[in-house]
Amino acid sequence: MATIRLTMAQALLRFLDNQYLWFDGEETKFVEGVFGIFGHGCVVGIGEALADENNKLPFYQAKNEQGAVHAATAFAKEHNRRKIMAVTSSIGPGALNMVVGAGTATANHIPVLLLPGDVFACRQPDPVLQQIEIPTDYSNTANDAFRSVSRYWDRVNRPEQLMSAMLNAMRVLTDPAETGAVTIALPQDVQGMAYDYPAEFFAKRVHYVERRIPTQFQLDRLANLIAKAEKPLVICGGGVRYSEAGDALAAFCERYAIPFAETQAGKGTVLWDNPYNLSGIGTTGSQAANRLAKQSDLIIGIGTRFGDFTTCSKWLFQNPACEFVSINVAPFDAYKLNSLPIVADAKLTLESLVSLPQLAGYKSRWGKTIETERTLWNEEVDRLYQEVVPSSLSQVRVLGELNDRLLPPSAIVVSGSGSIPSDMQRVWRTRV
Repeated sequence: MATIRLTMAQALLRFLDNQYLWFDGEETKFVEGVFGIFGHGCVVGIGEALADENNKLPFYQAKNEQGAVHAATAFAKEHNRRKIMAVTSSIGPGALNMVVGAGTATANHIPVLLLPGDVFACRQPDPVLQQIEIPTDYSNTANDAFRSVSRYWDRVNRPEQLMSAMLNAMRVLTDPAETGAVTIALPQDVQGMAYDYPAEFFAKRVHYVERRIPTQFQLDRLANLIAKAEKPLVICGGGVRYSEAGDALAAFCERYAIPFAETQAGKGTVLWDNPYNLSGIGTTGSQAANRLAKQSDLIIGIGTRFGDFTTCSKWLFQNPACEFVSINVAPFDAYKLNSLPIVADAKLTLESLVSLPQLAGYKSRWGKTIETERTLWNEEVDRLYQEVVPSSLSQVRVLGELNDRLLPPSAIVVSGSGSIPSDMQRVWRTRV
């Protein structure tokens, strides 16, 4: 068996550089580079490997570890989870700064690979700078804090353990249903240990992401629910974006005259001026979407986990006869709100629904309500976009100036926490 002698850190980067993802016939390089801040626990091992002339993965220095994870999350989301960035840090506070970002990525099913430095596996220099010493469990370090916010967690205590750790990491990172933050803790002495790795470990590896096809039985159950519904409403979640199902959603809603509302993750999947788009829903949603949600007798969640902001902590849907369906590749999310679970790809499911004989001639009974509510809401947004506040600009007015005049339609807007995301979900008009 052919082998290549490398340090563990060098082997890690060479492995990452040869990972590819296949989706709908297109093959793309999966790991685009590494964000990080060098310090105690990563500068000598992975830092040296990144600086090596044989390394092909670019390194981008961050200014804050949490910010680096958020940037990696945004990168993966913008590429519909087809590409990712890795993030490395020092031990102790440097690693702990990444925990919040890891939780955000995991909660939203966004793939990020975290590579925090860790204390010496050999324990001879203990205690090292910033090492957390727990008398009752000496194997516990700051990086154990990532366990509860990672989809997969591992610690590489021997250089040969890298192989199983990284194969499992890629399994999770490329799984649409299970993806999120993956944390591989790297003890600083092990990063520099040399090992004769099998050459096949570094061969090009393609991870195939195949759409989960809905069964005919699933489609029949869903069609029967829709056929008896008078006022159905679709909730468009982030899964619609990742499935690239925007056109399929628009065609489905037009075919059956069913309105749809957007979660924060699903915002912009279909353009704002689509006649069935009611804008955001829930606590940070629009008047139009929330008025119709209260009356609906069937909620069709697509690619959403029905979070508290989306459902107004579950009191938004006030029709006592209302039923729920959840189309989602993640079984855990498909069962939320006691929904009829359709564990399948969003795009394939929507495309199948427009040709089912059970729905031939079906139209919802919303009638003019959709157009009326959309008109009222758009008039309100127009007013807010032009609102004059003495001696200042309102937040929504600023968004209006950006949206209407100052930014090109293709601009990507990133907002922080607070009130801006709420206004973005309500009033931002996605044009491309």
